[in-house]
Amino acid sequence: MLYLLYGTKNYLIKEEIKKITKNFDDLNISKFDLANDDIKTVIDDCMTISLFDDKKIVICENADFFTAATSKDSEIIEQYINNQNQNTTLIFTVNNEKIDERKKITKLIKKNGTVKEFNENINPVQIIKETLKDYQIDNTLINLFIDRVGQNPLIIKQELEKLKIYKEDKTITKEDILNVTTKTIDVDIFKLLDYIVQNNKNKALEIYHEMIKLNEEPIKIIIMLSNQFRIMYQSKELQKKGLSEKDIATTLKIHPYRVKLALQNSRKYSSDTLLQYISDLADIDINIKTGKTDKNLALELFILNK
Repeated sequence: MLYLLYGTKNYLIKEEIKKITKNFDDLNISKFDLANDDIKTVIDDCMTISLFDDKKIVICENADFFTAATSKDSEIIEQYINNQNQNTTLIFTVNNEKIDERKKITKLIKKNGTVKEFNENINPVQIIKETLKDYQIDNTLINLFIDRVGQNPLIIKQELEKLKIYKEDKTITKEDILNVTTKTIDVDIFKLLDYIVQNNKNKALEIYHEMIKLNEEPIKIIIMLSNQFRIMYQSKELQKKGLSEKDIATTLKIHPYRVKLALQNSRKYSSDTLLQYISDLADIDINIKTGKTDKNLALELFILNK
């Protein structure tokens, strides 16, 4: 079986992978990061019979050859798709808002596998209520919880599990939240972008370092930042052509509120500057993947130089 899971909501992608792999032992699951691992190694693993079971799963993160990025790996993957091992479930993930629908490899996996998009906004309140459905917790405490741990869904789930283990009864109190949860700052990509736009280098670096502490991959952050600058550029150019915010949202297939924010932020930049930022981030991405730049340092330099 083949899967392509893409989008900016990494939490939802991880949840989908859990569903696919729930009946598999960890010994029968291999994980690769295509930002570092060679695709031929992945294919060799796919074709190898598992020592522990008939079936196995191979997970490949950062499968950027499904996006507009150029890659020689596409041909190797195309050959495998046409001659795949039926005992292997191969899962590709792409932390990008869009995939390139025009590419042969994208059309091929749509024909032979399952493609799912994960760009839907996540409501932290809904996550809390669903996870604590057997517990008593009022809205004031839910807001306190979110203020302490932020809105990163992965962190929310981790902190909720700590609460559930800690509580013997089913009533969550203010003291429980204060004693058990770890206070963090809001580390989402939009906050990072805000500080970059405001030219607040210290705050931008603080957010970036917190994201790294939470095991966010620098390449993923770079891709997401690049996407936001791209939306700012596209929105700015479409507005020049006379399109309304609603029309721009329809054209770009994104939520109108994102267009509103993009237009607000884009006023601080010329179109040429936005294009330069997109190009700079693309160069950083390439330099990291080719080993020319340290992945943790590269984005720091980008922030400091803006």
